[in-house]
Amino acid sequence: MLALTRRMNVSRCSFTRIAGCYVDGDGDFDGSFNVNFLKLSAEEKKRNIELAKAVPFAATNVNLKRYEFSQEDMRPGTVWQLLMALRECGLKNDALMDSFYDLVMEHYQSRRSYAVYMFHDRYDIPAKAADKERLWESEAVFEYLICVICPLADEYEPGAPECGFLFPAYTDGGADLNHAAVFQADKDRPHRELAEKILGVK
Repeated sequence: MLALTRRMNVSRCSFTRIAGCYVDGDGDFDGSFNVNFLKLSAEEKKRNIELAKAVPFAATNVNLKRYEFSQEDMRPGTVWQLLMALRECGLKNDALMDSFYDLVMEHYQSRRSYAVYMFHDRYDIPAKAADKERLWESEAVFEYLICVICPLADEYEPGAPECGFLFPAYTDGGADLNHAAVFQADKDRPHRELAEKILGVK
C-alpha cells in the first residue's frame, strides 16, 4: 500500500476525477457533484486528498480489511459489475453514479446527514530491473476507485470518514479484481452494512 500512500499529496496525486452526493438526516438525496479533480484549487485538492487518504493509510487488518467477491458476486447486475463500470468510465457516467448513490442510501445506517465521495485514479506502476532498481518506463497501470462516507460537520462540509473502500484491492502486481479493501474508522463499531449490504462481500 506504500505505493499509494506516498502519492497522497497535492504535488504527486494523480486523481483524475471526484464525484459525490449529500444525504440529509432523513436519508434523502440532497444534491451531487462530478468534477475533474485537476480543475480544483490547490486548497480543494488538499482537503479532498485528506478524505481519500483515510483508506490507504488505515492500519491493515485492523481498520482496513480485504473482502473477496465470489464468482456469484461478479455476475451481471451485481455491485461488482457496477464498480467495474465506474472504474472503466472514470466516474464520468452520472447515471452509474446515481445507481451507486441509491445503493448507499438504501442500506447505509446513519442518524445524521452524510456525504459519499468517490475518487478515480490511474497509477503507473514503475517497472523494476532484475536488481530491483526502478526503470523509467511503466510496467502496468493500477486503475482504482476510493470511496469514503463522511458525516457532514457543516452544510456540505464533510468530516473525517467513518468508512470507505478501495476497489479493486492493490497487490504488488497491480489490481486484484476479486477483492475490495474495506475501511472502518471505528473497528469496534463498524458499519457492517458497507461490506455486507452495499458491496455484497464477506
